[in-house]
Amino acid sequence: MNKPWHKFYDPNVPHTLVYEDYLIPDLIEKAAHSLPDRKALIFMDFSMTYAQLWKAVEQFTRALLHLGVTRGERVLIFMPNCPQFIIAYYAALRAGAIIVPANPLYGEQELAYQLHDAGAQTLITLDVVFSRVKKLLSDKQLQRVIIGRIQDYLPTLKRFIYRILKQKKTDNIGSDGKNGVFFFHKLLKKRYDQPGLPVVDIDDVAVLQYTGGTTGVIKGAMLSHRNIVYNLQQMRRYYHTIKDGKDIFVSVLPFFHSYGMALAMNMPLAAGATLLVFPQFQAGDILKAVVRYKATAFPGIPSIYSVLCSYKDIKKYDISSIRCCISGAAPLPVAVLQEFEKLTGGIILEGYGLSESSPVTHCNAVCGQRKVGSIGVPMPDTDCKIVDAETAEELPLGEVGELCIKGPQVMQGYWHKDEETRIALGDGWLFTGDIARMDEDGYFYIIERKKDMIISEGFNIYPREVEEVLLHHPAVADAAVIGVPDKLRGERVLAYVVLREGQKAAPDEIIKFCRENLVKYKVPKKIIQRDSIPTNIAGKKLRRILKQEAAESGVPKE
Repeated sequence: MNKPWHKFYDPNVPHTLVYEDYLIPDLIEKAAHSLPDRKALIFMDFSMTYAQLWKAVEQFTRALLHLGVTRGERVLIFMPNCPQFIIAYYAALRAGAIIVPANPLYGEQELAYQLHDAGAQTLITLDVVFSRVKKLLSDKQLQRVIIGRIQDYLPTLKRFIYRILKQKKTDNIGSDGKNGVFFFHKLLKKRYDQPGLPVVDIDDVAVLQYTGGTTGVIKGAMLSHRNIVYNLQQMRRYYHTIKDGKDIFVSVLPFFHSYGMALAMNMPLAAGATLLVFPQFQAGDILKAVVRYKATAFPGIPSIYSVLCSYKDIKKYDISSIRCCISGAAPLPVAVLQEFEKLTGGIILEGYGLSESSPVTHCNAVCGQRKVGSIGVPMPDTDCKIVDAETAEELPLGEVGELCIKGPQVMQGYWHKDEETRIALGDGWLFTGDIARMDEDGYFYIIERKKDMIISEGFNIYPREVEEVLLHHPAVADAAVIGVPDKLRGERVLAYVVLREGQKAAPDEIIKFCRENLVKYKVPKKIIQRDSIPTNIAGKKLRRILKQEAAESGVPKE
């Protein structure tokens, strides 16, 4: 390929790669052999070396095979970031199973839907979220439930305190080995016959990455071992300042999410990095860990960087060890980028990806040209085009249309959803559903989700464009824009805003500000103040919730 973006690659980043074929668990084995004594992870001051991590993965693989897990069986992992997640993930893949990561915040109904849609027979969870699993124990589809204890990967003192504080909440789980319930820590201690590992092909499905919850019923993107390891190799070459056995990652992005799985778990482990594993985001805890362990890399989302920038005691923490941050999942405000880079002396690279592409497809150059507001350029061996959202015809340079992607990281399709697969994949291209444009240098800019676009008076209005203007108002901390039905216009613009602490601004004042900065048809007809904007765990605005609220309460009048 000879693409305009290639000339903006860093000099040591190739346009195309010679890929190494291996399975996902092999990356842990390689690191264990080359860096056995290096710390693989640190979790609440508990640490494991790569040799110890690989030993646990091998033992848990034996346990799963002994319990009857077979090649192609779906194994649902329902837990926050913790050592057990990492061990279970690589062990299940090594046993030939397909990982089904589930959001640990899910309620019983959401969890049951994903369990049944995937046809999972094994569920691996943690004691702290077991209450939402308990009702599923009688589900005839489930053959085995494995429960980890958070205390098993804590330092001695914290383990003792945890047992005292939490025992009453977790002592009614049941007996090990009865009714298909097993305990993670006991499975790691048992002796098993050395099993023969199943033959797994690189094109076998490795992960059912569920997605689409912000636009409709969730569906599982089928990602093969090849999809994921090829994307890993693309990232390793592109993020060339990440050196084998040298970096320390802040791993707070949730592992169940495609972004966190790739950038906070798989890639740093493939690079022999040390993972500072956090089950949830707490600004103070993150800052203390960065200072104590001299973290060097920090994949995150805009809201994380924003909260850290505004943390009340931020000036007390020296976080200058951070060299590289990668931001995705949502647009990164320029002010946040500049402030965080000033605090660290490092850089934030804004990029793009989606579950259907394993996930990374674009990023700004590590050492070369960064364009603020851009998602950067495509990864090596990744082709992109902008097409008309209705006709799918390729558009001229600079035109706004749907972003389409082709590359070795693109999914095989959606699990048991042929029609959705047909819509998403056409002639080898992934139709992302994101409205974007490409400039003359091959840098891409996400304008909006296709389904979020507002059509008013025959004009296309992209909520993100209006939100960017609202965020420039000195009193506005956050904003979300939706379209609501209008008999005359088709739709009209409705804006929700969150004011900065201690700030006041009347709706009319904000509308006036918009009139000064937007063409008339893009100006919100109504401003509604809220305490917060609903987002998912990846930081994406849940406009569908706002639309539902507007519909249920009646569309506000102008």
